[in-house]
Amino acid sequence: MILWHNPRCSKSRQALALLEQQGADVVVRRYLDDPLSPDELRTVLTALGLRAIELMRVNEPEFRAMGLSRDDDDATLIDAMARAPKLIERPVLIVGDRAVIGRPPKRVLDLL
Repeated sequence: MILWHNPRCSKSRQALALLEQQGADVVVRRYLDDPLSPDELRTVLTALGLRAIELMRVNEPEFRAMGLSRDDDDATLIDAMARAPKLIERPVLIVGDRAVIGRPPKRVLDLL
């Protein structure tokens, strides 16, 4: 069980607290400090069943600064998330070949 975590994000902190309260053995990945590769992002998008744009924080200033659009193809958006991990929605919990975005945080409990 891996949680893509940003400790500065209240939703991410709430999700981690919920998992810890349940006694879950969680490996925390601080993806801002340990950026994800394009392959890791593709794997998680498959597990989520989402397109790349659905994993992105489109209101982040980096989204506009990088010249990105909601209409860009997945490869372009995945590359952007790998280069600027702040664009990745959080938290994301991965358990085996399943994953969920913890918005709201209690969604992470669906994978326990």
